[in-house]
Amino acid sequence: MAGLSGIAAFVGVGDTDYADDYRKARDKIVERDAYGYAALAFKRALADAGLKRDDIDGLIAGPTLVTERLGEVLGINPRWAGEGDAVNAVMSAVMAIHAGAAEVIALVYGNNQRTKGTQYGGPQADGGRHLAYVYYAPWGMTSQGALYAMMTQRYMALHGVTQRQLGEIAVAERRFAQLNDNAIMREPLSIEAYLAGRYICEPLRLNDYCLVNDGGVALIITTTERARRMAVRPVSIAGIGRSDMNRDSTSLRPRFFDFYHPAHEQAAGQVFGAAGIGPKDVDLVQIYDSFSAHVLYALEGFGYCGIGEAGRFIEGGTIGPGGRLPVNTSGGHISESYMQGWNHQVELVRQLRGEAGARQVAKARNGHYISDIAGKVASLIYRSEGA
Repeated sequence: MAGLSGIAAFVGVGDTDYADDYRKARDKIVERDAYGYAALAFKRALADAGLKRDDIDGLIAGPTLVTERLGEVLGINPRWAGEGDAVNAVMSAVMAIHAGAAEVIALVYGNNQRTKGTQYGGPQADGGRHLAYVYYAPWGMTSQGALYAMMTQRYMALHGVTQRQLGEIAVAERRFAQLNDNAIMREPLSIEAYLAGRYICEPLRLNDYCLVNDGGVALIITTTERARRMAVRPVSIAGIGRSDMNRDSTSLRPRFFDFYHPAHEQAAGQVFGAAGIGPKDVDLVQIYDSFSAHVLYALEGFGYCGIGEAGRFIEGGTIGPGGRLPVNTSGGHISESYMQGWNHQVELVRQLRGEAGARQVAKARNGHYISDIAGKVASLIYRSEGA
């Protein structure tokens, strides 16, 4: 992993108009499909980088897209291509650049999940046939939300975490979203309003769940050497880490007994070791938050606080605007947009380029991304070049 540190950098990012996309989907105004959202984000990323379409020689399609159709829509014949979710797409791009398979790679994602009525729970849950929760369908546990609710219930009982402490996560993310013109959920959310919200699956309330919305994201990555010659402020990929916990996954042991911490610890050693820093050197963190409780497990597992201490750690605005460890500074999946981790990458790049406007974290140099969905723990550290 250390051999991949600093060899590649972001030079362009683009996303769609999440709030407007959400309103149109709600009102059944259909203007784009998933590829249409992807194309708009790609156009904006090219403009951000100051590149032309023909400069792109590598292409990675994020779900729900496939490379052949995406290449056709974008008009790209890449010499190297792949598919993957946000964190693995970035890792794959770095590896492809390291191998010399491509020099300028576009990572492009689009999703029209709200318009097409995607279900993430119930008997027709999207992707259920591939995921562990299908084994629990006879008992009514047909969603990731149900599994994370059980996981969170045990964690709270084990470590004395209160509902108010859990609510600090949603409230902090909403405060960031209020500073983000592109966020979907910008109405104020107090801890009292959070606690008054209905349970979806106890102890997770409505505001512990991510949004379901349409949109697209595009990222452009090239060699750090080339990036430094461009008229942009590059953000390098300083560290990569990954560790999976698959043994006994259908018995839920990695969730309920370990909270994925062994994989967190291994990935943390890789990512911090490659970047040559530790948690104290990180200026902001983005955490995959399909459910708010991800934040608790990730902060502990990557050493930002001790095991069992996350509830107390996040009290008092620690992770919100002006806090000592800002987390999910765009509003995250809960309040900005659910782009399956892709919007977190855009936010990190903008923060490290000093382009985040009212929510900008002062003097941000090192940004950390953590994803621990379904026991696949993956992590990236980004660094502002020239800061």
